[in-house]
Amino acid sequence: MRVIHKAHLHQLTFLPGFFPVNCYLAEEEHSLTLVDAALPYSAKKILKVARKINKPIKHILLTHAHDDHVGALDRIKLLLPNVPVYISSREARLMGGDTTLDPNEPNTPIRGGVPKNLETRADVLLQDGDQIGSLIAIAAPGHTPGSMAFFDNRNNTLIAGDAFQTRGGMAVTGQLQPLFPFPAMATWNKEVALHSAHKLLDYKPSLLAVGHGKMIIQPEKAINNAITKARLNLKHI
Repeated sequence: MRVIHKAHLHQLTFLPGFFPVNCYLAEEEHSLTLVDAALPYSAKKILKVARKINKPIKHILLTHAHDDHVGALDRIKLLLPNVPVYISSREARLMGGDTTLDPNEPNTPIRGGVPKNLETRADVLLQDGDQIGSLIAIAAPGHTPGSMAFFDNRNNTLIAGDAFQTRGGMAVTGQLQPLFPFPAMATWNKEVALHSAHKLLDYKPSLLAVGHGKMIIQPEKAINNAITKARLNLKHI
């Protein structure tokens, strides 16, 4: 596991040299917020980092319900039973293995590792604009129908989940990067993802933190370039 600390954010990366899976600990004044839960074996290492920071985990936020973002959730919830779990109201269905679509959603199949044996359910269902500590929840569908990002209003850090990837090259989710194709292969709808990418860019982030890949400081240019490439790719489909 690799740990990188920038601003109020600690990035914990599992399998950094092969298939990097990130989760994050966001520091508040007296507590921590865990964003995503990485892989099934990650719980002890996540809690060890929290102990080193010397602040308790007060919230668990989930960007979406794919297996590599909820992997250690059951174990963490067992060890921290009083810490509430937050996920978008739409994504809560996927958390329970329900891959059906709403009538108003594009009829493309939900892909990726949908949980089959996850026991934990959300304590709080999030809506766009809800605030948890210093983090604002932003609906960012595309990778999954209920994906969310989280924006730290203290320093403009954007924790984007799989709305973007930086491993294998900066890209909007759904755009195939040959050196790391997995986020694209697990994306539900490319057009919806592109719309969400524009929405997230409007927040003018100073730091971009994603589910797979390194953090990017002052990422606006990189995000703009990724959006332009995605738009061109979609026009040629």
